[in-house]
Amino acid sequence: MPLRVTAVIKMYSMSPYSGPLLSDEEAIKKYNDEKQWGLHIAIDLGECDHQKICDGECIKQFAIDLADYIDMKRYGEPIAVRFGAEPKVEGYSLIQLIETSCIAGHFAEDTDRAFIDVFSCKHFPPEKTAEFCKEYFGAKKMQYATLFRDI
Repeated sequence: MPLRVTAVIKMYSMSPYSGPLLSDEEAIKKYNDEKQWGLHIAIDLGECDHQKICDGECIKQFAIDLADYIDMKRYGEPIAVRFGAEPKVEGYSLIQLIETSCIAGHFAEDTDRAFIDVFSCKHFPPEKTAEFCKEYFGAKKMQYATLFRDI
């Protein structure tokens, strides 16, 4: 049976690999002017403070502090669970629901890396958010990508 495509989904993304990132002001203007449904930022951190990314209470407090920083209303308490069947993935995973979506992350203890996602249908500043995460976990390296979500 032939495959039939009935819809085309477009996603606009920016990262160091796909071109220059927009400033916070430009990203928020694009979000508002184009009436995007959601804003998503994927943050990769390297050479993090090992003690911080191995501390479940620190990670939970991070979710609370980040939600406050980007003016998001938390829905419930953050959940941070440590697991992983092999060293590459062993560490905490985080979820913090917010009224407009969620903050999520995974903290790779073996390599001192953190992978954090913020998705919301309320705008927030992507670059400042990434910088906040970098400083919070004492990362020496950071890259991030901004995605505008709509259909």
